[in-house]
Amino acid sequence: MAEQAFVTLATNDSYAKGAMVLAKSLRNHKTSKKLVVLVGPHVSDQSRAVLHKIYDEVRLVDVMDSGDTAHLAMMKRPDLGVTLTKLHCWTLTNYSKCVFMDADTLVVSNIDELFNREELSAAPDPGWPDCFNSGVFVFRPSNETYSKLLQYCTEHGSFDGGDQGVLNGFFSDWSTTDITKHLPFIYNMSSIAIYTYLPAFKQYGANAKVVHFLGRMKPWSYTYDPKQRKVRGDVQEASHPSFLLEWWALYSGEVVPMLFREYGDQPFHSGCEEDVALSQDAPPPMSSAERKQKWEQGQADYMGIDSFDNIQKKLDAFLK
Repeated sequence: MAEQAFVTLATNDSYAKGAMVLAKSLRNHKTSKKLVVLVGPHVSDQSRAVLHKIYDEVRLVDVMDSGDTAHLAMMKRPDLGVTLTKLHCWTLTNYSKCVFMDADTLVVSNIDELFNREELSAAPDPGWPDCFNSGVFVFRPSNETYSKLLQYCTEHGSFDGGDQGVLNGFFSDWSTTDITKHLPFIYNMSSIAIYTYLPAFKQYGANAKVVHFLGRMKPWSYTYDPKQRKVRGDVQEASHPSFLLEWWALYSGEVVPMLFREYGDQPFHSGCEEDVALSQDAPPPMSSAERKQKWEQGQADYMGIDSFDNIQKKLDAFLK
């Protein structure tokens, strides 16, 4: 029997960070399934290297764009066009069943039971509950379905300019045909729902299994102080401060050290406040060869980049 997999998509380095945290959260909650990430050509070599260490399969895909500027303009989110790249997930025919998860989701409990559901199972969207939210859904890879989806895109487009409009149009009977394909909201709990229906969050939020950081501000849009465990920025837009802190604790503790190892001497801003401060105060970075030559000549920058504190921080990052 073919294997089953969780699948996500990263079209740039920012969403790659999200994909790294998502995979770590799945691993930490003991998933027994394979992990697959689709990456676009704009994801850097360093990010791909880290993804290869966390995921079972990293597959490069072309970035599709709906080109539907009118509908995307209505949503004031032109960046959503590339989310049509998500349709590539149906080509993963070496897996019998998959669960797609957006890179801005975080798993807070084991969710392997989702593989007991059938295509297309998804949770209702908080903005329009007769539509499902395409941030988490169960599907069966099929080249035939993939071809039909592309044909649907050509003939009908997307009512919102992104993948959610396409998928709701294609799986148009989701809201009325089979209630077993309606996932409980705890599998795709969004910031919008917490904000608009706080009593329900207080009643059921403790049972959440997947948190979805919907909206303009993503977890990586903020900065983080690891010492004080505080997130800097307008956290009013965040789904809930505790979930945002959980994302940053996982990212800073388990992902950032891996990224630093890949970037080496090249500049890299993790989003943690210590790194942001260092990058603002430091002179333009020297190449490895230039820095080595300075050391050999006894000209180490003991007050700057080669200070004991900076060397200690680098060592600490590697040893975490």
